[in-house]
Amino acid sequence: MKMGEYTRSREIIKIILSGNSDSKIKKALDNYHENDLAGALEELDSASRKRLYRILGVERVAGILSYIDHVSVYLEELSPRQAANVLGSMDADDAVDALEGIEDEKKREQLISLMDGESSEDIRLINSFEDDEIGHMMTTNYVTVSEVFSIKEAMRSVVSQAHENDNINTIYVVDENGKYAGAMELKDLIIAREHVRLETIVSKSYPSVRATEKIYATIECLKDYAEDSIPVLNENKEIIGVITAEDIIEAVDEEMGDDYAKLAGLTAEEDLNERLSDSMKKRLPWLVLLLGLGMVVSSVVGVFEAVVAQVVIVVSFQSLILDMAGNVGTQSLAVTIRVLMDEEISGRVKMRFVLKEVRVGGTNGLLLGLLSFICVGFYLYLAKGLAFGDGFMVAGCVGLALFLAMVISSLVGTVVPMFFHKIKVDPAVASGPLITTVNDLVAVITYYGLAGMLLAGMHLS
Repeated sequence: MKMGEYTRSREIIKIILSGNSDSKIKKALDNYHENDLAGALEELDSASRKRLYRILGVERVAGILSYIDHVSVYLEELSPRQAANVLGSMDADDAVDALEGIEDEKKREQLISLMDGESSEDIRLINSFEDDEIGHMMTTNYVTVSEVFSIKEAMRSVVSQAHENDNINTIYVVDENGKYAGAMELKDLIIAREHVRLETIVSKSYPSVRATEKIYATIECLKDYAEDSIPVLNENKEIIGVITAEDIIEAVDEEMGDDYAKLAGLTAEEDLNERLSDSMKKRLPWLVLLLGLGMVVSSVVGVFEAVVAQVVIVVSFQSLILDMAGNVGTQSLAVTIRVLMDEEISGRVKMRFVLKEVRVGGTNGLLLGLLSFICVGFYLYLAKGLAFGDGFMVAGCVGLALFLAMVISSLVGTVVPMFFHKIKVDPAVASGPLITTVNDLVAVITYYGLAGMLLAGMHLS
């Protein structure tokens, strides 16, 4: 918590615990933002929170809980009826998030059934979509007008809807059949002359997304439009919700967190409150697979036992080759996953991208190979006392192996995720430890294979 936030939380807690009347406390807290109150709420004891709920009322409590991640803890402090009223006063997407934190399915259903009809209907609509679909993260807080309205009628309709839906900066327009027809800015409606036809201020090209589209596939598109909100349509091209800029930021953050987890060999992000058995289920399958691949790498090293016995010094530089190969593979992987987010990329462009990554890996490998050749050569000659020719012979093997390993690793780090993407598997799943282990195998074969060919007959320790 930042210093300013900490200070405000202290002030709020002091007001709540002051012993003043409920009306005085409520009036004093009216000067603070819901986010500040949320920070203070987490530091209060249960008894103080329950009193605060009563003082502030349903609408304000709903606004405060919208800024808290794990709302279920606080809903438990309310009666089922009170909790349902609070959830019903939240935006539908926030209420869905809050309900997902309640493990007891029967209790979730009870709370939904206790809400007013419109709120429960919105929540069931959002829950009807899969977690990775746009529809699951939309909000039903939006305003629509008919394209047949006059300017005056449209303004009157917006005013009447604004009481329930405060997301009114962008107004969506539907045709006489109720299908999405475009959007307009509130400011354009406000300044429009009464005799102007509504269609002249409506943007027919305003973007929209389908509710069943995958979140990860549409994030880049949503970011590119940079709109405050974008309408979500059903199969009949009717508006059923909107995605706000806040939702897009949250989606990007979740997608990055999910990909980061996958880079670590997990199937999803772990929660702090997740059970030990659940965490193990996510990690163990990958660890078993990587153990098997690690054994393959170790057995390959055993194949070159004769080379190692003759030229023991080469073992000293094994980690250098493996680490650099892994780094290059991970870099290529990260760039490839980003490129693959564009679903419309052609096969020719993908091939150009593969060649580019190989060129980048080869160029970097050549420069680093030459640098390692010089550094390792002088190190063996000056620090280890090897003959000048012998030292640089080993250094040449290290430099050449580094070059080849980086070229091959950049190719592997590009082609493998493309393959997984082709067979409809999230490419991030094929990343991290898997790519690194494969590159270790490639690097070991390359390094010791070259050592066997170039350093055969030498006996260096």
